[in-house]
Amino acid sequence: MKQSVLDQIGGETILRKLVDEFYDLIETMPEGAQIKKMHDRGHGLEHVRLEQFNFLSGFLGGRRYYEEKFGHMNVKLMHEHVPISMEEAENWLTCMNTAFANVGLAGPEVEKLRSVLRRVALLLVNDPGSGGFASNQGSSST
Repeated sequence: MKQSVLDQIGGETILRKLVDEFYDLIETMPEGAQIKKMHDRGHGLEHVRLEQFNFLSGFLGGRRYYEEKFGHMNVKLMHEHVPISMEEAENWLTCMNTAFANVGLAGPEVEKLRSVLRRVALLLVNDPGSGGFASNQGSSST
């Protein structure tokens, strides 16, 4: 049986460390300032620390805590109420990449995960003024 990505990176213990490190960075890195502000307007960082862990566990092939709690794993639905710019997506990725390094996660499985997270982050860009994909939807070429 093929090992899940979650198991490949060290299981729930390492995932918890990764999520905690990520949100510590959101609170302290300049790249995290806007993301922190967005979460402070919502349920707060403690809530999102828990739900990010719950989501990523299932996303990485482990127990689907988020789906058990909310009935879905639709990442676009989770974020549709929040304007996300290309800059914010890149800042999120910068913080996550720093968190990977800080907890010592490296190797081919982590590089693949970085690539997948990048695609997801860019998929969530929905702020028409940001210059991202969403700003090009519905435009005509002249």
